[in-house]
Amino acid sequence: MARRFAEEGAKVVVADLNSREAERVAVEIGNGAIAITTDVSQRSEFDELVYATKSAFGRIDIMVNNAGYTHRNGDLVDVEEDVFDLITAVNMKAIYHAARAVVPIMERQGGGSILTTASTAGLRPRPGLTWYNASKGWAITATKSMAVELAPRNIRVNCLCPVAGETGMLEKFMGKDTPEIRGKFKASIPLGRFSTPLDIANAALFLVSDEASLITGVAMEVDGGRCI
Repeated sequence: MARRFAEEGAKVVVADLNSREAERVAVEIGNGAIAITTDVSQRSEFDELVYATKSAFGRIDIMVNNAGYTHRNGDLVDVEEDVFDLITAVNMKAIYHAARAVVPIMERQGGGSILTTASTAGLRPRPGLTWYNASKGWAITATKSMAVELAPRNIRVNCLCPVAGETGMLEKFMGKDTPEIRGKFKASIPLGRFSTPLDIANAALFLVSDEASLITGVAMEVDGGRCI
């Protein structure tokens, strides 16, 4: 997402808990990108993120909530409370923190766009990922409610619902990574492949662009037909 936005001329803040990787991406992008170490579960860190962004670029037009966490695929009663709390902090409460941090800024600027990465899990849940599924359902409902409330302020709010993809969490989604389990997951996707980061980035770019100026409150499925 950071690379695609930068290619289209956006000034990009790469905010991540992993400071080394955030810096790597920002350096690859070059001029017009900065890296900030951010724990999205903490409101104080959002305040620091906003300060750094405003100091570097003067405004905030787009906020992308892309951090995510999941428990390992398995029985719902086996998920420990600390894992559940982290899921809700990253997948849910971070959206609340982000809104409180950037909505007043966007309103003063005359508008903006907020985008959240939800999941097909929030639309058509799979067994074994109950608490993750629930957090993404929450994100979808929050998106729609925010869109209605913020529309009079010219702030659009949308979310993406990707199917499973080649990311760091894929192995947890599947429970374990074997050719058989991969085959089972792919069999549920009519187009027959996992998503790629570029698939999701291109959809994200469209939803926050001027070309999508009449689109708000949508949960866009980027899923190869998985939710049909």
